[in-house]
Amino acid sequence: MGKSALITGISGQDGAYLARLLVDKGYKVYGAQRRGASLNTARLEELGVLNEIETVPFELLEYANISSVLNQVAPDEVYNLAAQSFVGTSFDQPLYTGDVDGMGVLRMLEVLRSMGSKARFYQASTSEMFGKVKETPQNEETPFHPRSPYAVAKLYAHWIVVNYRESYNMFATSGILFNHESPLRGAEFVTRKVTLALARIVQGEQDVLSVGNVEAERDWGFAGDYVEGMWRMLQQDEPDDYVLATGRTTKVRDFITASAKALDLDLEWDGEGEQTTATDKKSGKVIVRVDPQFFRPAEVELLLGDAAKAKDKLGWEPTVQLEELTEMMVRADYDRIKNGSLKF
Repeated sequence: MGKSALITGISGQDGAYLARLLVDKGYKVYGAQRRGASLNTARLEELGVLNEIETVPFELLEYANISSVLNQVAPDEVYNLAAQSFVGTSFDQPLYTGDVDGMGVLRMLEVLRSMGSKARFYQASTSEMFGKVKETPQNEETPFHPRSPYAVAKLYAHWIVVNYRESYNMFATSGILFNHESPLRGAEFVTRKVTLALARIVQGEQDVLSVGNVEAERDWGFAGDYVEGMWRMLQQDEPDDYVLATGRTTKVRDFITASAKALDLDLEWDGEGEQTTATDKKSGKVIVRVDPQFFRPAEVELLLGDAAKAKDKLGWEPTVQLEELTEMMVRADYDRIKNGSLKF
């Protein structure tokens, strides 16, 4: 018998890539799905694994349901990727975000502890926990200073994983993942918002891309690389926490420029702050505008990760460079718009 794994958040970008990875490794994969919510199968379909997984009804807010599912499935590995994962939304829904992203993790750990499970547990931590960064680059020892309800909730989850590991000798580990993108990224995240809008602009379906802080800098990698890191964390002899990152930082402005270039658009930037715009040199049209409504109450200006520990202990390093990732995302969205096959 091969191993079995339960993935929460299986319909998202990371869940889909992880499901494919585990299926390819011979795992029996269970996908946790909120009861009453229809599973968005588009990503799993795109990766060809929809028929290879078994879905189970699962609710992070309901202890009894978590207990029932974990006892029934009895997985060897649990990957908790489910979350209210959009930073902007967390300012509008702070209580819900705290309950799902923070307490939801505690509920899962407490169920595993109380049932005496030997399942290995992976928690999706985030570079957003570093927030107002204390040092650059950030590694596993860097102090945290979260700047959003999302990041605060994730920090609670991160520390409760450490606490259960140290208190109950559970194999519980957290991956502190820096931004990771792909053609499967949700359209509300800035990279995908950019590639989708530019593809629409080129094909005459949209006039302008409206964005927030274009000076923010992020460490962007490819999600397919990062799920490999998650899996490797659970194959170690001892549980620990790891940063996954590329070690390279890029401004949102430069990501937009590179995405435009992949569509043969040559941008010229003008103005600063809220007055920033970008014009397509060929047409002379303004196609990018900064819109203050997309600024956050507290901004995270710079995230840059140091994944030396993951390279040393896990043998992990990213294989896809940002230029390749940008091209991949832009092409995918261009084709989806052209073929009328946009599903997410």
